[in-house]
Amino acid sequence: VMTLTPLVYWAQRHGEMYLRVALTDAQNIDVCVRENVLQFRAQGHGAKGQNEYEFTLEFLLPVKPEVSHRSTQRQVNITVQKEQHGWWDRLTSQQRKPAFLTPDFDRWLDESDAETEIREKVRRLKLCLSLRFVSLKTVFLFVYNLVQFIAFAWIFVNMTVRLFIFGQDSLFDTFNTISDVMFFCQILAAVEVLNAAFGVVRTGVVPTLIQVVGRNFILFIVFGSLEQMHNKPVVFFVFYLWSAIEIFRYPFYMLGCLDMEWKTLTWLRYTIWIPLYPLGVLAEAVAVIQSIPIFDKTKLFSIPLPKVIGTSINFSYVLHVYLVLMFLGMSPDKT
Repeated sequence: VMTLTPLVYWAQRHGEMYLRVALTDAQNIDVCVRENVLQFRAQGHGAKGQNEYEFTLEFLLPVKPEVSHRSTQRQVNITVQKEQHGWWDRLTSQQRKPAFLTPDFDRWLDESDAETEIREKVRRLKLCLSLRFVSLKTVFLFVYNLVQFIAFAWIFVNMTVRLFIFGQDSLFDTFNTISDVMFFCQILAAVEVLNAAFGVVRTGVVPTLIQVVGRNFILFIVFGSLEQMHNKPVVFFVFYLWSAIEIFRYPFYMLGCLDMEWKTLTWLRYTIWIPLYPLGVLAEAVAVIQSIPIFDKTKLFSIPLPKVIGTSINFSYVLHVYLVLMFLGMSPDKT
């Protein structure tokens, strides 16, 4: 019985070969690559009507044994991966082209056009990845600023309501009622240092680090470590001034993530800060001053020296240096 061969169209790229077998309604398709030879067999309607068709192709250069194919109503599409990327002078090892093989001009590209296609694909991939990164970064920053805004807004509203309801009494239990949320906000603020360090936002690492470390120093060391400071009114003023600044700063950043601006919010963000910043520094300074005698009395965080010297370095010395830095304009709470 004479072997029937279908018409096969071919084209290439730097990494793969494309074969298009002209068989309609193909069934029982068998395609494989053995020892660099592609073998094809299938039943379908070709140039000689409804019959079984087959062909073999020995490739010019090595190809991978894995081969993929997809059958449509009009044809069978076969993709073969080259072992090494490169441009072939021809498809088969024999000099003379098989009679059933012809270029697929629908997909045909010369080498320079294929390189242009690759560059375009790479450009599109980079653009897609860039847009995806920007999108993820925008969502991340928006959610972060939203969480901080909600938390600081809760602090500000809670303290304001308590002040109206309980009056001066609310000044003495601020730490017990508010500190947990403030701890959350200030620990979370470490994300801002990482954002600056990794270039997620365009801001200086050092100023951001100073602000975050400074606030956490006041919160965890001056307030948190001394139970005697918990019921002092200065805690109220520090927390209230911090939250008053942040309820305008974080919404401003949220709109920035969306490339939007609300002029009223922008004005408030940069105007409210002018009186609140020095008041915040003053409140922090008062808190440090009030904590110094307590640290001296409790010897908390003091550094013991050898017995020959017979004394220790009190932590209050660190607080004195901190105060000097604050009044030299190096306060950690710059916004």
